Amino acid sequence: MKKKMKFTQEDYLKANRKASREEEIEKHGRPVSFNRIHVSKKVYNRKRIKAGDKNLPYLFEKAA
Repeated sequence: MKKKMKFTQEDYLKANRKASREEEIEKHGRPVSFNRIHVSKKVYNRKRIKAGDKNLPYLFEKAA
């Protein structure tokens, strides 16, 4: 006698999330993060400034 498998609410949610995620990746070409905070470009960010100035110190020659 075969045992009937029950499809629980957890299984339903898991399948629904997976399908939604796959659809999102197909639509945008990559996973999209919804819980990341949007950072304004006007806000001071030392890391971004330093990344843009990588070769700056080496461009200047020393004055003898």
